[in-house]
Amino acid sequence: MIMALLLDFANIAGGLLLAAALLQRLPKVGDDLGLAARAAAPYGWIVGLVALVTGGYYLLVHATDGPRIFHFELVGIAIGVALLWDRLCGRRGAKNPAEPPAAAPANGSTAVARTRPAVETPTGVALLLAVFGIIAVIVGFQGLLTPDY
Repeated sequence: MIMALLLDFANIAGGLLLAAALLQRLPKVGDDLGLAARAAAPYGWIVGLVALVTGGYYLLVHATDGPRIFHFELVGIAIGVALLWDRLCGRRGAKNPAEPPAAAPANGSTAVARTRPAVETPTGVALLLAVFGIIAVIVGFQGLLTPDY
């Protein structure tokens, strides 16, 4: 039962990490979600490892003892691979370039105006991973509400 909870929570947390690029475009919660995702991103490999191990465990258990292979473990394995991709391939993730300092206002005051940073629209693989992240969150919640077999 604990392994099933770990798989479900890893699906939810990993899905939120993958979907952060898309979810931070939401009007009222996007800024906070983006901030939380940036704070949790260095620890995403732990969520990926838990998802990969628990998904693999349940895949082996259900492939050998039955009743059948469920989509929960397949999504967990995919989340684990997606979050651990740079570590599995031996590449380091691209570092964020340092932001340039904010320019002083033209009217001569020393106060720096705070502006909301522009949020880029995810395209290509980033969009595909973000949509898969939303699906993983739904599957994780479904796993919490489904009885264990």
